[in-house]
Amino acid sequence: MSLCFATAGSVKALALSAFTLVWTHSIAKVDWQEDWRVTPAGLELVQARVKGTGPGMEPPPEARLVDGWFQWQPKRAPMPQVVLGNSGAAGEWRLCHDGTCRTLSEIVGHPIGANVTTMSICDERQK
Repeated sequence: MSLCFATAGSVKALALSAFTLVWTHSIAKVDWQEDWRVTPAGLELVQARVKGTGPGMEPPPEARLVDGWFQWQPKRAPMPQVVLGNSGAAGEWRLCHDGTCRTLSEIVGHPIGANVTTMSICDERQK
């Protein structure tokens, strides 16, 4: 299976089955991380972490503090796609895999700017 990113008229496919999505909160300037899996049922959010709290970033009651990060396992069904907005106020979304992190602009090969990016499992035409 492959993961696809569609933005500003382009689509980029990545052959991977698990990754971490990272971003920096625009006001609190702290990182948020989510571990995802690419599965036949859709994109599965496995674990979320936030390095602190702030407006709109309160960890849920079941979160536990581990090595300075509030961690929890979200309870949601796999999703066919995830829409990633970009305000431009806090830097870009970053995708980490095998110890390397890249911005979405680096992945798709051009600046994304404030454009929305859709993350989904690639269909056969997108590979």
